[in-house]
Amino acid sequence: MIITTTPNIEGRQILEYRGVVFGEVITGINILKDIGASFRDIFGGRSAGYEEELIQAREEALEELAQRARNLGCDAVVGVKLDIEVLGQAGSMLMVTASGTAVRLG
Repeated sequence: MIITTTPNIEGRQILEYRGVVFGEVITGINILKDIGASFRDIFGGRSAGYEEELIQAREEALEELAQRARNLGCDAVVGVKLDIEVLGQAGSMLMVTASGTAVRLG
């Protein structure tokens, strides 16, 4: 499965556009990662715990996007966009959404 942010794939012809597909992941950040991040907020530096959660959520959203394209009989998704939001009353939920156009290639 080819997944790209570009509107086309160099050297390949798009035979058919099958529609917009999405992959969505909403995950909670556990309290230990929250505590670690609060120290980083005070003293500076990167939050490895939050970065790991973000990487995992992004990978899951892209895999879900690819699976939905496969279910439509497609072999690529073009024009992919990722969106990341913080949800929940305390901002303890992370939402990652991937969207793009599922296509069949020649």
